[in-house]
Amino acid sequence: MMSDLNIPFQTIDWSKIPRTEHQGETGAAYWQTVQFPGLRLRIVEYSEGYAADHWCQKGHIVYCLEGEVVNEQENGPDSVLTPGMSYVVSDDLSSHRSVTKKGVKLLIIDGDFLQLKS
Repeated sequence: MMSDLNIPFQTIDWSKIPRTEHQGETGAAYWQTVQFPGLRLRIVEYSEGYAADHWCQKGHIVYCLEGEVVNEQENGPDSVLTPGMSYVVSDDLSSHRSVTKKGVKLLIIDGDFLQLKS
């Protein structure tokens, strides 16, 4: 039911959201996560030399805040995000992973609204 997904107005002070570390194939990712029912907001920083340790099939809306990231696709062309750029994909429509040489800071939004509809 849609009423279960209502989010009242609020601000997020990202400086108060704890960071969690997630190791990549190389380097590390640092997540600050705010979770709502069916919606996850994250500020994610990939360290210099980061490469994801898996191919992701989740849907995301990704906005590049700082740095540069290469989005590798298992069955498609790579793309590059620089500050001010975004990519959007629904669940199960792409097998992708992130790689960065110098590090990057991203805003990533994902949730139930990105599930593939048949």
